[in-house]
Parts: sequence; C-alpha cells; structure tokens
Amino acid sequence: MNPADNIALPVLDCNLAEQSTPGQPLLELEGIEKRFGSGGSRTTALMVRLGLGAPPPQVHAVRHADLSLHSGEVIGLVGESGCGKSTLGRIAAGIALPSQGAIRYCGQDVNAMDREQKRAFELGVQMVFQNPFASLNPRIRVGDAIAEAPRVHGIVDKADIDEYVAGLMRKVGLDPSYRDRFPHQFSGGQRQRIVIARALSVKPKVLVCDEAVAALDVSVQAQVLNLFMELRRNMGLGYLFISHNLAVVERFADRVLIMYLGRIVESAPACDLFLRPAHPYTCALLDEIPSLESGARTYVPIRGELPSPMNPPSGCAFHPRCPHAMPICATENPTPRNVESGHWAACHLIQ
Repeated sequence: MNPADNIALPVLDCNLAEQSTPGQPLLELEGIEKRFGSGGSRTTALMVRLGLGAPPPQVHAVRHADLSLHSGEVIGLVGESGCGKSTLGRIAAGIALPSQGAIRYCGQDVNAMDREQKRAFELGVQMVFQNPFASLNPRIRVGDAIAEAPRVHGIVDKADIDEYVAGLMRKVGLDPSYRDRFPHQFSGGQRQRIVIARALSVKPKVLVCDEAVAALDVSVQAQVLNLFMELRRNMGLGYLFISHNLAVVERFADRVLIMYLGRIVESAPACDLFLRPAHPYTCALLDEIPSLESGARTYVPIRGELPSPMNPPSGCAFHPRCPHAMPICATENPTPRNVESGHWAACHLIQ
C-alpha cells in the first residue's frame, strides 16, 4: 500500500488553537452588517447634509447576523436566493469584509490578530463554491491547482508535494493518475472533488460550502455529501453549509439558521426545526419540500416575491408575504424570542 493512501491532514499549528478553550466556538460572527454601494462624492454628501438631495442607494445585504461554529459541527444556512446567505458565507471565510461587526477565530478578534494569527485564520477557513468549473483555472492542470497553495505557504516540503497531492486526491475519491488532466476533462462531480481537495490542501478547520451540491445531479449530490461526512468524521472539520434545499440540510446539519432578507429569523437544532418550526417563513419553506408521503397535499408556494434589499418593508420584512401577519408586524421589527432551549425565532406570534 502506498503511504500516501493514508496521508494525515493535521490542522495548521498555531498559537490560536492552544489558546482556545474546550467548548469555545471555533468561528464566531457577531453583529455582522454588510452594505453595498458608495457614499457618493463630497458634493453629494454635502447636498444630503443640507437636505438638498437624497442619499445614494445602498444594498443592505446582511443585517446584524450572529453565528457561532464549533469544531466538528455542521451549521446549515438556508434561505431563498438573494437573502444574503452567500455574502455572510464570504464574510465568514474572510473573502469579504463586513461593514460592521466582529469576526473571532479560536476566540481571537480577527482585526486584532498579528500576522501569524491572521495567516492561521486565512488558511483555517476555506470556501467551496457552487460552480466548480468557474472555481478552477482552465489552463492549470488539476494536480498543480491542488499543489499550489501548500507549496506557496510552505505547508509541505517540495520533495513531498507529489505524494501529498496524490494522498489528497485519493482522500476525495479521485485517481491520482488524473493529476495531469485539465478541469474540462472531468465531470461536474469530479470537479467538485478537485475543489474540495484544493481546499483541504492547506489543512483547514472549517469549510464554508456555498451551494456546493446545487449544480450536481442527485446521485452525485449524495456522493459529495457522503464525502463531506467522511471528512468530518476523519478530520473533525466544521462546516458552514449554505443551501436553499432544506431536504439536503436536514440530512447533513446539526443546527440550522433560516435567513430572510439579510436577517437570521430562526435558529434551532436540526431535529427541532424540522419537527417544530416556529417562524412562518420556516414553515413555508418546509411545506415546499417534495415528499412521497404527501399524498394529495396541494402545493402552495410562498406568496409574492422577495422584496428588494434596497427598499425593504418596514417592521418584519416577511410581513407582506406572511399569512399570519398582524398590524404590529408592519411597524415593529420583532426581536428574537426563545421557543425552547437552543431554539429561537424572531416573530411576534411567539409569546
């Protein structure tokens, strides 16, 4: 047996891991806000200040989002397209900067980290995107794509890089003899495995998976999800799993966050959320899951469309589409309320 078959992927040594305490979240986001759009020129700002003009439009993609992920935990982040979940995932991975809020990795504020600690965060949280073909350079052979980051960061000695890449490819279910092929010579599922191998090459602790199986056939989805679960068992990886598909999240996540128009409106352990959903939006999403046991149940989609984040509704953002909306919903934004231990929802219906 080639020793590369069982190649170990220890986490990157860093002082942060030693400083973290048992039970402490590996990755925390607190009060995260993300706005897109410039403040305009100085002349525009002056006109606004004098009341002679309107402020430039801004898209408020994420509004005061909190999230904590422990080692080996899988958090599912669910919502309709345009709700801000991908933006939150990019912030968690360090790809996008928040307009406001704090990011902590192993208990340390990312903005207060020194150079080595910042490097540990950047390598420790990796992202797997929805479209694997767009994530890979079509001119670079897949073996070189996987080897590039560990070589640049000095994670693996140059003499050992070939064996290291071969071990990674075997770990994700690819034949190392394919390392000299280009991305277009692989199927969609194989390309996603290549992207996962590339993410694993820097020995991360967290994978942010942004619709990582949405573009794959159902049978290939199952294979990639099984791979994620195997990596979780063998390597203790934590996942922020972003998806619009609750049926997939139900079988994969430990905890689920429901996001609507930039806000997290419900958070619960997966088993509680699917058995006892509290927010009307969550209930509507669950009703849309296809089921062989539904019998003659009539499919009723969520009425209306997702409002524009440039002009969100007043009060509870879901109230124009909610079948249980009350007058207070149009004027007052609900605060999160406990449903039971570890389960909360932001809804005026919860007493």
